[in-house]
Amino acid sequence: MQNQKIVSDPKVMMGKPVVSGTRITVEVILEKLAAGETTEQILEAYPRLTHEGIQAALAFAAQALRYDVVYPTIEQAS
Repeated sequence: MQNQKIVSDPKVMMGKPVVSGTRITVEVILEKLAAGETTEQILEAYPRLTHEGIQAALAFAAQALRYDVVYPTIEQAS
């Protein structure tokens, strides 16, 4: 799949940002990477996804955070 980018359509995954041409959300890609899955494991689980799609999801997330207010987490004492 060439030129994958992130799109949002209310008719697809309730409007969540997805990799174009798929129903794979940016959210699920980030969750899987955060859980320690490799890009190869994600690509194996989602054959329609490409390395370019994963990179687009990461770039989208970085850009979204750039424009959001991010609050630091408070660590609780054990």
